[in-house]
Amino acid sequence: MVLNSYIIDYLWTYLTKEYEMGLKIKFIALLCFFVWKNASCQKNKNTPDSLPNVVLIFTDDQGYNDVGVFGANDISTPNLDQMAKDGAKLTNFYAAQAVCSASRAGILTGCYPNRIGIHNALMPNSKKGLNTEETTLAEMLRSKGYATAIFGKWHLGDQKEFMPNNHGFDEYFGIPYSNDMWPLHPQQGPIFNFDPLPLYDNEMVIDTLTDQTNLTTMITERSVDFIERNKESPFFLYVPHPQPHVPLFVSDKFKGKSNRGLYGDVITELDWSVGEIIKALEDNGLTDNTIVIFTSDNGPWLAYGNHSGSAFPFREGKGTAWEGGQREPFLIKYPKKIAGGVTIDAPVMAIDIYPTLAEVTNSKLPEKIIDGKSAWSLLSGKTTESPQEAYFFYYRVNELFGVRYGKWKLYFPHTYRTMDGQEPGKDGLPGNYKMVDLNEIELYDLESDSSETKNIAAAYPKIIAKIEKLANEMRIRLGDSLQEMEGMENRAPGIIH
Repeated sequence: MVLNSYIIDYLWTYLTKEYEMGLKIKFIALLCFFVWKNASCQKNKNTPDSLPNVVLIFTDDQGYNDVGVFGANDISTPNLDQMAKDGAKLTNFYAAQAVCSASRAGILTGCYPNRIGIHNALMPNSKKGLNTEETTLAEMLRSKGYATAIFGKWHLGDQKEFMPNNHGFDEYFGIPYSNDMWPLHPQQGPIFNFDPLPLYDNEMVIDTLTDQTNLTTMITERSVDFIERNKESPFFLYVPHPQPHVPLFVSDKFKGKSNRGLYGDVITELDWSVGEIIKALEDNGLTDNTIVIFTSDNGPWLAYGNHSGSAFPFREGKGTAWEGGQREPFLIKYPKKIAGGVTIDAPVMAIDIYPTLAEVTNSKLPEKIIDGKSAWSLLSGKTTESPQEAYFFYYRVNELFGVRYGKWKLYFPHTYRTMDGQEPGKDGLPGNYKMVDLNEIELYDLESDSSETKNIAAAYPKIIAKIEKLANEMRIRLGDSLQEMEGMENRAPGIIH
């Protein structure tokens, strides 16, 4: 803390010309004021010792195998690969649920989505949305003096009171729901009747999109500008890209740049976007004091064939509780606190991000119950243990499909969708799923069988009994529609009457 010496010299020179004690007392008071003011300004400066900035990059429908360091050999992702070298790669990270709205609710509130009444993917003009009584990650950080922004896809309710500016975000630019919810949907007419897709700048619709070719570029440019404008104070930048959700769009500068067709080109552009954001942090001297997170909302939408990603080596994709539906690529870098080149194999879920960032930023958690637990000790190398004993895989409207417990994954009887044996979609048109009934409990050892090919339930009755006990405890709390059980702790979503 350094008070401008010119100010002190000026005041003292002026006042020493006076001989009245009252003026000298005034000088001392004025000096104290300048010391206090200077300390306040220094406290809000974005310095290496200040609160860390947070950048959360969240892609849409990207598969585990769609990043170089997670196994992709036909898509170049140099910026994401560098993130892994500079930080930590999590190999057992799960989205909160295997579908758009629910997944976003989980990462932004630290709750299982069914706890707060958000199920499936909200449709345009829905009367439901994220309840304003829930405390979002943006609201938590804004209470600590952070500038907050979201550039990309929201999808937690498009009624005004549910939109980002009413959930803690100072700035918003993007679309209110999925990019396929527009009149150009391949099933418009027979199944859907979507209105034009609005593009928002805060609470104002500034355009309706008929072409999304440059949307990734616009989101990236907004993100870079936000960093440059807020480099002097802590900020939270949330970048939920609409891509690679179908319909796929890529700017001209990335067409034909990958070996996996249009989908690969889209991933290449998203990697470029990550690089531009990281470069902006470097150019503004913010690298060491910024937490950058990259992950996706759920697995690939396999019905779209060559326009979908890959969850290899995992089973199934989006819309299922199998590993391919929720196990996602996850990278985090924070040079000041997280060692580079680290691989973390312990399970973590998106609901844990909220309390983790609360711990790092010394923020107060909400008074309402949340489900996540801080993974900071794991990320910072103080432990190798998962922050939770078990993770619960809900889908549809409060149906408990499965549980992850250590290396074990158990599935309860339920109906799921698959493209196995089906004609895949092509070039933007979807194939048809078939529905499969899982009639008995199945158990898999994910350490030796990550592809979930060998059901070993019969060999481990004690493990099944332990997991069933944990599941029953969760059913009491959050319910399970498959068991016709209502939970004691579920909260209502926001509803427009």
